[in-house]
Amino acid sequence: MHYLIIPGLNNSGPSHWQTFWTKSLPSASRVYQRCWDKPQKEEWVETLDKFIRQQKDDTILVAHSLGVVTTVLWLLRAGRQGSIPSNIKGAFLVTPADVERVAHIQNFAPIPSEKLPVPACVVGSENDPYMTLERVEFFAKVWGTRLFNAGALGHINSESNLGEWEQGRQFLAEFEGGL
Repeated sequence: MHYLIIPGLNNSGPSHWQTFWTKSLPSASRVYQRCWDKPQKEEWVETLDKFIRQQKDDTILVAHSLGVVTTVLWLLRAGRQGSIPSNIKGAFLVTPADVERVAHIQNFAPIPSEKLPVPACVVGSENDPYMTLERVEFFAKVWGTRLFNAGALGHINSESNLGEWEQGRQFLAEFEGGL
């Protein structure tokens, strides 16, 4: 299985679990956006599309924060068009950013509330400053995904000091095992 790592706003720095996973998973690559600090919805979705269409192996999309919203937007658009590549096996979505409530990323709003066209799971945190667990639970339900509660880990980003984030690797393995 290949893992396409999809960072959020400001990219995922050297101490972010996504950076560790890019290096440590047996087969992983990473999406690179042109502008990380002033994201534009259409540009981010189009860039993601290009990276996804370059994948040759069976792939799980591994998104964080604004990368989750970008991934959901892409999945729903490609699903409506019937253009999701058959090698995209699922989406592992970690702590979505609440683009409806965070001013500098509201151009990604609204967050879609439709069933996703591929198997997916959402990981939420009990004390995420960028989306409450209740909102994560709502989106997991409307997206038709499984929900993993990671406990009180903040936004599950560099500030959470998780290193490899072994709990997340366990969630990923459980999700992948159910595909």
